[in-house]
Amino acid sequence: MINGAHVVIHSRDAEADRAFFRDVLGYKHVDAGGGWLIFKLPPAEIAVHPGPGSSHEFFLMCDDVNATREELLAQGVEFTRPVSDEGWGLMTVLRLPGGGDVGLYEPRHERAHAL
Repeated sequence: MINGAHVVIHSRDAEADRAFFRDVLGYKHVDAGGGWLIFKLPPAEIAVHPGPGSSHEFFLMCDDVNATREELLAQGVEFTRPVSDEGWGLMTVLRLPGGGDVGLYEPRHERAHAL
């Protein structure tokens, strides 16, 4: 039986992005060898949306997107868009040190990880 999921983020600066998850977000991790850190994520969900092709997105969720954004701004995190009301939640986008973007949102929908 499947008992987990593994997310991979490809980055132009993997060391900086690892430091972000370790030092800024404070995620616990294991070293898989040679400095390859694997981070424990908060509870997760997966959704499948219709679209013209195949793609993947990665979002972090929080209870209060405005407060979380302010905390991360104080730590020097860059945001590429302001908080917006998407109906299903309040969302913004943060920039990883390696240049990738990650969505951050406060869901208004029921969260599946509590099942």
